[in-house]
Amino acid sequence: MRLSILLIGACGLFAAEPENLGSVGAGEGPAWSPAGELYFTGGGKISRRVADGSVSVFREAPGGANGLLFDFEGRLVACEPRAGRVTRTEKDGSITILADRFEGKKFNSPNDLTIDSRGRIYFSDPRYGSRDGMELAVEGVYRIDAPGKVAQVLGAEVERANGVLVSPDDRYLYVADNNNNKIGGARKLWRFSLRADGGVVASSRKLIYDWKDGRGPDGVKMDMEGRLFVAGGLNKSHLPYETADRFKGGIYVLSAAGKLLRFVPVPVDEVTNCAFGGTDRKTLFITAGGTLWRLPVDTAGWVTAPRPTGR
Repeated sequence: MRLSILLIGACGLFAAEPENLGSVGAGEGPAWSPAGELYFTGGGKISRRVADGSVSVFREAPGGANGLLFDFEGRLVACEPRAGRVTRTEKDGSITILADRFEGKKFNSPNDLTIDSRGRIYFSDPRYGSRDGMELAVEGVYRIDAPGKVAQVLGAEVERANGVLVSPDDRYLYVADNNNNKIGGARKLWRFSLRADGGVVASSRKLIYDWKDGRGPDGVKMDMEGRLFVAGGLNKSHLPYETADRFKGGIYVLSAAGKLLRFVPVPVDEVTNCAFGGTDRKTLFITAGGTLWRLPVDTAGWVTAPRPTGR
């Protein structure tokens, strides 16, 4: 199945259409591995798609699984929302818990994560659905400096943090603020300045894009020219909280300043996340309602790669 791309801005951004790769349980968390495989989450497991298109279970995730990334050692890091933790799968298959509490309180529901050039991991901690048993009042962003060493970097500055992205130069932290079950709640993409020590300058908050009364932003990625690729929108309204009138479901391609360059429609709700991959990093993989999509683009995306030996 193929869909036309709606051109909003500059010509020549990319000339392609998204391709539906099927209902393979791709609910969230796409990440491209150093071995050239795509990992994604859904149905309480982490799945792996290899070059021939076949999909298998990498590992079960009884605590659920959402955002994924590979660190600089090629190890898979995962948000496990129901278990309230962030884990790392070691090369021998063992699981290391990187974070499961902050100041003695259990996390709400770790959702998405990103990494800076020093290997520090940032993750969002919203709570969607039932709020029973929440121990942390804020739905902010945290930084993991080492297993069990966690700092809060954003709290009341956002309503409900979802997708997160550290820019490749470590200058900025992008946060998808998606309070989607509250009338008038935030559906905004913010940019914050980062300090060298990994802290966030809260006063630097800058609005990049606003989905207003539609479905707000979810996963966020960046290509090597600094353009943002944001999953968001809805194809069917979720009243009274969200409409599908102005912001359809798909990938919103934004300039660094927040200008909408292109919109790539994806017809399956919910369009949750995306990741660059392929041998040249010029393929964008998109997760949406259990389906997986593939979109060729003209510029390589930023993908975490293992550091050379000796660094």
